[in-house]
Amino acid sequence: MYIEHLIQTDIELLSRLRQVGQKIGNTPVHHVSGLFSKKGVRIYAKKEWEQLSGSVKARAAFNIIRAAIQNGDLHRGKILLDATSGNTGIAYAAIAKELGLRVALCLPENASPERKIILQSLGAEIIFTSKFEGTDGAQEVARELASQRPDLYFYADQYKNDNNWKAHFQHTAPEIFGSFPHTTHFVAGLGTTGTFIGTGRRLKEFNPEIQLVALQPDSALHGLEGWKHLETAVVPGIYDENLADEFLEIDTAEAYEIIKAAKQHEGLLLSPSSAANLAGAIKVAEKLDAGTVFTILPDNADKYGEVIKKLF
Repeated sequence: MYIEHLIQTDIELLSRLRQVGQKIGNTPVHHVSGLFSKKGVRIYAKKEWEQLSGSVKARAAFNIIRAAIQNGDLHRGKILLDATSGNTGIAYAAIAKELGLRVALCLPENASPERKIILQSLGAEIIFTSKFEGTDGAQEVARELASQRPDLYFYADQYKNDNNWKAHFQHTAPEIFGSFPHTTHFVAGLGTTGTFIGTGRRLKEFNPEIQLVALQPDSALHGLEGWKHLETAVVPGIYDENLADEFLEIDTAEAYEIIKAAKQHEGLLLSPSSAANLAGAIKVAEKLDAGTVFTILPDNADKYGEVIKKLF
């Protein structure tokens, strides 16, 4: 009887998983025409907040959870554990709530109030970590907890989990190339690096001539939440240092100016990381005589109240 119950539970969980999967990806594309205009050159951006959990991290979180369930590593008897700066945690929590799973998240204590409220409303257990150590410190805490209680936790480890970048390899890149096969450049910031690595690898398979431009903050002290200054941070295990054709640095103040300009000229209220991606895309486009530049807008400004209040 117990075995039958387990089988029924697994069937129900897999059924829910398929339903949740329909709410992930296939995000709309925005043509950037107000902030940039140049004959023969276009910029397009995917509005990643228009999916479950409100950010690009839904893709990686869902792929990590799906693989763990299918492999038997995650079930109702285990708690999903990971470190996060916020968006992946919200994605985990939103997906887990629909699946009836539990989530514990190691989160730097200086995460935005909106993030904390959303996570609590989704029923996630939050383990606050040092604000001075950022996500690197949160990862250390998560690893320690996982090593102490492997019976209790499934440690997702988004920074080293190949299912992070594979989400973009399998879905984000085909969405881009399928609709815009004449894409010449892909531009994205580096955080966990999953979006850039997965999307970039697949785009290169579609067309080796596509140029991949990686963005990062111009210093270790920056306001681009979710981004990493790789020279001074713990480099994610999934990162491939040989993939990018070009690297550009983005200043936080520059991104903040784009937030204001995008609201006025594009009708978009962007997060700092989305604005930074757009700033990078514009830099790339300005140097071209012809081409199509594609970037990702990871999320909108809904979770960045403090930043937005300072800017407007």
